Amino acid sequence: MSRRVVVTGLGAITPIGNSVEEYWNGLKEGKVGIGPITYFDTTDYKAKLAAQVKDFNPKDYMDAKAAKRMEQFCQFAVAATKEALEDAGLDLAQEDPYRIGISVGSGIGSLQSVEREYKKLLEKGPSRVNPLLVPLMISNMAAGNVSIQFGLKGKSINVVTACATGTQSIGEAFRSIQYGEADVMVAGGTESSITPIGVSGFAALTALSTSEDPLRASIPFDKERNGFVMGEGAGIVILESLEHAQARGAKIYGELAGYGATSDAYHITSPAEDGAGAAKAMELAIADAKMKPEDVDYINAHGTATHHNDLFETKAIKLAFGPHAEKVKINSTKSMVGHLLGAAGAVEFIACIKSIEEGFVHVTAGLEIDDPECGLDYTKGKGMAMDVNCAISNSLGFGGHNATLLVRKFVE
Repeated sequence: MSRRVVVTGLGAITPIGNSVEEYWNGLKEGKVGIGPITYFDTTDYKAKLAAQVKDFNPKDYMDAKAAKRMEQFCQFAVAATKEALEDAGLDLAQEDPYRIGISVGSGIGSLQSVEREYKKLLEKGPSRVNPLLVPLMISNMAAGNVSIQFGLKGKSINVVTACATGTQSIGEAFRSIQYGEADVMVAGGTESSITPIGVSGFAALTALSTSEDPLRASIPFDKERNGFVMGEGAGIVILESLEHAQARGAKIYGELAGYGATSDAYHITSPAEDGAGAAKAMELAIADAKMKPEDVDYINAHGTATHHNDLFETKAIKLAFGPHAEKVKINSTKSMVGHLLGAAGAVEFIACIKSIEEGFVHVTAGLEIDDPECGLDYTKGKGMAMDVNCAISNSLGFGGHNATLLVRKFVE
């Protein structure tokens, strides 16, 4: 008998706000967090814009010594976890630490530390490389640092599936609670890869937008779209078994009821052209929740603003939803925060939770010129107040990873 799983806490560090409240208010306002890259000189780079986190001070969330032993992707994860745990009202002193697990992923880990230490290696030799390089760099350290900072001793995992990382991290945490391996899971994704090698690597793939207008750069489903904009940040949710949440009188945001994951087995960067793999992930999540496509009110699309993604994801939605595809409300959070890579699915899942809580679906910012090849309702022009009982969030990652989460209003 699998256990019901509910969402009781949210935490976010994003390019439009360093708390869930700021982030959600930004989404409601259609605030675009994209601007010129300030971390390095972009003179010779094709992509000049990114969605950077602003005014982030790690010392607001942890002591200076701890912060020093963490790269920024880990700092973002710890900061978002702190907010999520406080939001959930979990008294860790009263909990069995072995029943609280961590499923926090990062697609890349720290490119900053690799760049910095490789430069030292070339200029000063191997003896000058920082002894902490490996623990600073490796992607599982977000989960490791969250565990250490908050004394959580349960199952600790790091899912790495490129742009599907955040969604699959939450999905695997959901399964861990359903199966009884944990009562509480800290789940989500984190990323900080706006670096010279990160930007030039994605640009060389022609995946990044070359627009220099922040309002016309990340424009999912727009006919003029020409690539994604790199973002950074973290999204963390607290998942609990229903029994555990009710026993402590927790506030319940919603019920995580379905998770589907598939592989395209097609191409290392392009989604399958017929959308079959992504469609199957949506179908599996809906079936897992024992619901029908017609029950879904809103889809938070992967919506990267690359030509292939938006077209093939649209085909996938049409395949999975049939005639209901015309009626369901769709948007892309990436239109405002850019593409947070391993953290994308987590911050987008938080947008789904807030949409259910407040009855509002945010605009796809920057969508001005309809692409006749896409042709569904992508929430163009302005956001919409509407009752959202059931939402799904999609993520598609390089390598052909497809993942979908289904969350619905909690009913006892």
